[in-house]
Amino acid sequence: MSDFKIKVNGRESTVSASPDTPLLYVLMNELELRGPRFGCGLAQCGSCSVLLDGVEIRACVTPVANVVGKSVTTLEGLPALYAEQKRLPQAPALHPLSQAFLDQQSPQCGYCYNGMTIKAAELLAQNPRPTEAQIRAHMNGHICRCGTYPLILQAIQLASTRMAGDAR
Repeated sequence: MSDFKIKVNGRESTVSASPDTPLLYVLMNELELRGPRFGCGLAQCGSCSVLLDGVEIRACVTPVANVVGKSVTTLEGLPALYAEQKRLPQAPALHPLSQAFLDQQSPQCGYCYNGMTIKAAELLAQNPRPTEAQIRAHMNGHICRCGTYPLILQAIQLASTRMAGDAR
C-alpha cells in the first residue's frame, strides 16, 4: 500500500492503495463517487469512463498511480468543469448533457449513462457543433445495454445546440 495524492473533480485527496489498483476502485471505494460504474472490467463498455486532463479514459483498467499529477473529472464533476470551460460564475446543477439526457429520456437502466455523458462531454469540449456522423464516430465503443442509441444521439445534439447558445 502507498499513499497517492490525486486530484478528482477539482479537489486533491490522499488515498491509500497499491499502485496498480484500478482508479475505478479508488473512486468508488475510497472517494465514494457513484458516477463511474463497473461494467465489464475490460475497458470494453465505457461504464467506468472518466476524463483525465480532459481526455476520456477507462478507469477500470487505469492504475491509480497513472493519474498522480493529473486532473480526473467524473460525472459528478462535469458541472464544475463546464462552468470552468465557459467561465461561468458558478456551476449549474447539471451539465447541459445531463439535462439533455433527461429531457430526451435517454437513460433507461442508466448503466451507460456515465460513460456516454463523459465521452460526449469530451467531444463537445473539442467540437462544440459536431455532425451526426462525428457524434456516432466519437461515441463508438460505448455500449448501451438498453439500445437507446437514437435517444442518446438526440440528447448530444440537443446539448450541443444549447451549449452553443442556439436555444431550441
